[in-house]
Amino acid sequence: MGETTGIEWADATWNPWYGCRKVSPACAHCYAEREMTRYGKDFNTVTRAADATFYAPLKKWKEPRRIFTCSWSDFFIEEADNWRAEAWNIIMGTPQHTYLVLTKRTERIAKNKLEWPAHIWLGASVETTRQYHRIDHLREIPARIRFLSMEPLLARTQNTNLSGIHWVIVGTESGPSARFTDLNWIRGIRDKCKDEGVAFFLKQLTTTGGIKIPYENWPEDLRVREFPNVGH
Repeated sequence: MGETTGIEWADATWNPWYGCRKVSPACAHCYAEREMTRYGKDFNTVTRAADATFYAPLKKWKEPRRIFTCSWSDFFIEEADNWRAEAWNIIMGTPQHTYLVLTKRTERIAKNKLEWPAHIWLGASVETTRQYHRIDHLREIPARIRFLSMEPLLARTQNTNLSGIHWVIVGTESGPSARFTDLNWIRGIRDKCKDEGVAFFLKQLTTTGGIKIPYENWPEDLRVREFPNVGH
């Protein structure tokens, strides 16, 4: 749990469970695995959080926050099936917060038969065109805000269908094994978002060694950090 966070598009993180399994190319150098290892936690075992963390949005966090949900796991991972309904009740009972639920397991969303009030934003990770099926899954869900996380962006994308998508987050990979991202790949996504009226947010740029580049040192045309129109 993070009452604050360095993630630029969120105010806090909430992990009702933690630990994950790698299912996608973006997972290869998982930042959550690095962080959990640093804190002495087992990334490969999905574990329910202690009650103080599990119930924090309900019992502790009174002021509205934009909360990245399951930053150390995946909200729809199979191992959390027994805990998800209780976590969803907490989310439903705290409409003062905005929950950003990002998943790589989009094929499991509809199976959970959840309600989607306006304070829950639903996102899919899409790092190359091979993950475009996740966008199709996302479009089937009646979330007020549907977004894509194209981070780390690992290849040039083509013919990205943004119909029904309200926000696109892009970023390069961090960490010592960071893979290459061409800035023109990012510009292509930025331009498509602009053409289609989709909010675009460039989260981070990194060096070849995966070190974050300060925002003020970015190319000026890439200093774009838009949020979706919540009245969309």
